[in-house]
Amino acid sequence: APGYYLAKLFIKLINSVGAVINNDPAVRDRLKVVFLPDFNVGNAQRNYPAADLSEQISTAGKEASGTGNMKFSMNGALTIGTLDGANVEIRQEVGAENFFLFGLNVSEVQQLQREGYRPIEIYRTNPELKAVIDLLREGFFSRGDRELFRPLVDGLLHDDPYLVMADYQSYADCQEQVENAYRDRDHWTRMSILNTARMGRFSSDRSIRDYCSEIWGVHPQPIELRSIEEIGQAL
Repeated sequence: APGYYLAKLFIKLINSVGAVINNDPAVRDRLKVVFLPDFNVGNAQRNYPAADLSEQISTAGKEASGTGNMKFSMNGALTIGTLDGANVEIRQEVGAENFFLFGLNVSEVQQLQREGYRPIEIYRTNPELKAVIDLLREGFFSRGDRELFRPLVDGLLHDDPYLVMADYQSYADCQEQVENAYRDRDHWTRMSILNTARMGRFSSDRSIRDYCSEIWGVHPQPIELRSIEEIGQAL
């Protein structure tokens, strides 16, 4: 939405990080950061089948089930994600061994919030994470402008309602598991095939059938199909 200031600032950050990485001679031929504007069905049809890894990183208990993670998995992408939304059901269907799980679960999120969450303590005790945050604070991705991304930094250090800081190290460790699995091409391919093969439960046919029987209370009715000639004769 045009008035969603923080969302637009995140988009700016993605593009600013991309400008640094994509022009760095050490990594630009190995890694690209791209933000797709106006993501729509046409773009989706190209992206879902092309993806190797689907990143579903919402905080457990914070996001309603979507369909993007299902579409990725149906097209053979493996998922790195939290126990949130449809991730829970996808993991049950494809098998825990074919899903890269990280992060706090719902009860752990609630317990952390009850005890008093202090994200700045994680910043102080995790050198790698601190280095990343400091790059933002020092204007590394904003041509020396220390104010541009200050709202994002302050939000992470002093509020962090989505527990990004709390889940960070678990996410980083899980990415090492992803890397190791990807190096074994046969193993990765098997996991990919099983993801596609076991996603039948998420078909729209099954969904509509469940809605009909469990919510709407409607049942299939026989329909007599007649040719145009028969209809003409009847008239």
